[in-house]
Amino acid sequence: MRYVNDAHIQELGIDWNELINVVEQVARTIDVGDFAQPLKPYLRFGDPANRIIAMPAFVGGEVDMSGIKWIASFPGNHQRGLPRAHCIVILNDPVTGKPAACFEGGLLSGLRTAAVSGLMMRHYQAVRGHTARKVGIVGWGPIGRLHAAMAKDVLGTALERITVFDLNGVDPDTIEPALRPFIDVETSWQAPFRASDVFITSTVSKSRYIDETPDAGKLLLNISLRDYKPESIRSVRAVVVDDWQEVCRENTDIEQLHLEHGLKQSDVLTITDVVCRGRLADYGTDETVFFSPMGLAAFDIGIAAYFLRKAELSGIGIELA
Repeated sequence: MRYVNDAHIQELGIDWNELINVVEQVARTIDVGDFAQPLKPYLRFGDPANRIIAMPAFVGGEVDMSGIKWIASFPGNHQRGLPRAHCIVILNDPVTGKPAACFEGGLLSGLRTAAVSGLMMRHYQAVRGHTARKVGIVGWGPIGRLHAAMAKDVLGTALERITVFDLNGVDPDTIEPALRPFIDVETSWQAPFRASDVFITSTVSKSRYIDETPDAGKLLLNISLRDYKPESIRSVRAVVVDDWQEVCRENTDIEQLHLEHGLKQSDVLTITDVVCRGRLADYGTDETVFFSPMGLAAFDIGIAAYFLRKAELSGIGIELA
């Protein structure tokens, strides 16, 4: 079994186009039913704000891998000088069940999250026939920073500005040198919300705070799931999820739209509808798109399998007896 940590992944290199291609491949494999993915359980004990989530999956096709992500989210960790989230990913050979790899999964999980967002950006731009130019991000933790790096790569020379807000401020040392010419740090969430074509929430907010209706045509990447007051997005018609059963629970914005405003599974698109059937074209270019993904284990397994194969070819990682 090969052990791969965050430093090994950095050594292997982060190619956002390749990572987005991997999650697109997984989405197409899901669409043809060549996968298995039970509803993920939440383990809670002690402080109810904390949770550990089990995310098992098998992905067939060219990925052909099974495994599990075990991810802990403890929002109070920042007060201890620790990251909010810790996780590992175990891969198992799908024929024998033999463990194939163990990943220190913090960076891996973040890369998966940002790559799925990049997949939505790719298809949003393809359908709209134009390139977004301004990105807004609320929450400058690891996930927000990875989204900024991804957006710069995906948008390329079209990118004009990335407007950022974080309740705890933004340490200039956390901004990659290549991003610094594009970053504007603001003092409220409203600034990135109003100034962007693509708006990303990546917070651990304890309460919903976004109470403004988004501009027409904007892409909302609701990564942190619990930032929008339902009234602010109740009129959005183009709602996209990764999996309805996963996301319509645990007090997500989707669940609140369901409970308070009657949003139904038949009202939303899935990411496979977007990728495999081009369903964003059902909506005019002036329609706001609200993407709210719970996070699918299948995407984690796909990204982990990609890095395992790169690690095996390059001899990176530690072979465990």
